[in-house]
Amino acid sequence: MYTGKVYRLIDMVKWTRYETLLFIFIIAIWVSGYYFLDMDWFRIPWTPMALIGTAVAFVIGFQNNAVYDRIWEARKIWGGIVNTSRTFGVFVQDMLTDEYAKGSVSKETLEAAQKILTYRHIAWMTALRHAMRKPKNWETTSAHITNREWGILSPEKTSSLEEDLKKYLSKSELDHVMSIDNHQTALLYLQSHHLRNLKEQGVIWEFSFLELEGLIKELFTLQGQTERIKNFPYPRQYATLNHYFMWLLLLLLPMAMVPQFSEIGNNISETHPTVGNLFIWFSIPIYVAVAWMFHTMERIGRTGENPFEGTSN
Repeated sequence: MYTGKVYRLIDMVKWTRYETLLFIFIIAIWVSGYYFLDMDWFRIPWTPMALIGTAVAFVIGFQNNAVYDRIWEARKIWGGIVNTSRTFGVFVQDMLTDEYAKGSVSKETLEAAQKILTYRHIAWMTALRHAMRKPKNWETTSAHITNREWGILSPEKTSSLEEDLKKYLSKSELDHVMSIDNHQTALLYLQSHHLRNLKEQGVIWEFSFLELEGLIKELFTLQGQTERIKNFPYPRQYATLNHYFMWLLLLLLPMAMVPQFSEIGNNISETHPTVGNLFIWFSIPIYVAVAWMFHTMERIGRTGENPFEGTSN
């Protein structure tokens, strides 16, 4: 995520340069037609343009508001994972003791159990982040050339899950986890089974076991929340109509804007003929500015739809 105060103007220009060139091409075609082919008769009134523009503004605003909610929810979930992980680490260090053990338990045995639980938790986070980076059909933002320029290649795209998990799991556990579709769920099951075995040995006190199982439950909840955002996209009907409405506005706008500038130019011609004759060409920067504003607002919404896709936002 970009954390500066504001994006630099040059950065925004580079990010939207291809769309800006397209807008210049569209309006230049219309202005040339009106100027050289005398197409003043081909126009539409401003009233329908105002209605379409208002509708597009509402839809874009709704989209951006919904997208921000998805981003903020994802941020809260990931913050919850961080906090719960810290708590789990503290509990594992302090709640595994030989105080209530049924037999003699060496310090090395306790440290080994603590290490296994901690490493398995790291493996769970690794599996979860790989699941969050798994591409979906509706996640196309990262494919855009200017988004690739801003994006940082995530490690999940350069290494496999199995390779990353080798550092944290035994061979038998790794084979078991990789044989199950939902790898992160399999790891939490292993954690729970291990905690139960330690409780049966007396290494974990019964009330401590309940506390640790409560953390496993919380991790399941947080995992489910991330999967909900990942597997349920921003409703495509809203995104599709928003896209079509915006382009309808941008393609019709020249038919209302260019004749208006032509009329203003005719009025100016009475006192300043040269300026009046060329005034219609001033519609190009005005149109490009308006089109850029609507399109950039819509694109910002599309870019943030999928907070776990791995793109810059």
